[in-house]
Amino acid sequence: MTSGRRSVEEHEQHVAALLDPLRKKSPLRVPLAHALHRTLTEDVESPLDLPPFRNSQMDGYAVRAGDLASTPADLPVQGVLAAGDTVAALEPGHALKIMTGAPVPDGADAVVPVEDTRATTPDSDGAGSVTVERSVTPGTYVREAGTDVCKGDLLLPAGTVLAARHIAALAAVGLTSISVRARPRVAIISTGSELVTAGSELGPGQIFNSNGPALAASASANGADVVTIDHCHDDPEEFVTMLEHAVGVADVVFTSGGVSKGDFEVVKDTLAPRGGQFVSVAMQPGGPQGTAVVDGVPILTFPGNPVSALVSFEVFARPALRAAAGYPPVVCESLPLTEDLTSIPGRRQFLRGRLDEKGVTPFRGHGSHLVAGLAAADVLLDIPADTTSLEAGDLVKVRIL
Repeated sequence: MTSGRRSVEEHEQHVAALLDPLRKKSPLRVPLAHALHRTLTEDVESPLDLPPFRNSQMDGYAVRAGDLASTPADLPVQGVLAAGDTVAALEPGHALKIMTGAPVPDGADAVVPVEDTRATTPDSDGAGSVTVERSVTPGTYVREAGTDVCKGDLLLPAGTVLAARHIAALAAVGLTSISVRARPRVAIISTGSELVTAGSELGPGQIFNSNGPALAASASANGADVVTIDHCHDDPEEFVTMLEHAVGVADVVFTSGGVSKGDFEVVKDTLAPRGGQFVSVAMQPGGPQGTAVVDGVPILTFPGNPVSALVSFEVFARPALRAAAGYPPVVCESLPLTEDLTSIPGRRQFLRGRLDEKGVTPFRGHGSHLVAGLAAADVLLDIPADTTSLEAGDLVKVRIL
């Protein structure tokens, strides 16, 4: 066990080194249906032209532009071409009724929108004609093959975090699977005999467990696969059982609670004899922090107060998970304060706040139990340890939540 006082920067470096192996997992190939929010590990070149053939941009009539030198012009209608149909060629002096997306036949070089035509009723033999009111130039409303992307062109670069629009492009060129970064597998154990699961009735002295769901949601939002979420009472044997399961299925374990200086610190009491490091970090909230490695799996232990747990995740775990998943770094900006604030000397403060067009406004009330207040925040104000006061208009570093 190691104890002592660390700066936020020192603990950030310690955690980053501990979680660095997460970035080195081998890529894997996944079906396109499971690729959303995954990160490409290689450039993707288009295996075909897109569109793969000339097709109509409009519902209308495929024509030879030269047949419409003088309008209005009456043309016999050769037939009807729907999307998915084919026809050998358009006969000279004829029109072919065509639907959006249908292949433009050989001989046709333009499409006249149906709005610019008047069609006669077909006779008993199915023959009919169309009067074209306006002339067109070659290429009008014709989508040429390869005008979106050509075979061999770069479709998506390595490092792209796949959104729905990227999935659409990959599917459009016929790909069924893709090589992506492996997601870190995360196990979560929240501790505390006072915690009960939402949906149960609260007894005397009990509160609902928010840390487990919150840490799971935070991990998922930052590129991890949450493989197990457990709640442990303040019982060392129960914690050891859950921990053994967690390190057997996960790449990293996050715990909440049981790391401070009370009589029932189940996490600290269990992991300290196994070489765990428990320190006081010069920050607020989230001062009590710990790390350990069990069976080769890193463990990050966060305080039990809900705000402390989530701020700890934001500061220490989120950057490492995003790096492992190939996500862009956490966004930090410098923005003007809308009002004065004071800060405790010697501790780096992470204050909740909200953005508006004027800048950032800190919340009143900084208790680490105020989880509803955290829900109303969209940033954390990052106040240096040596700063005791700031005035309205001063720039302050903020982390976007």
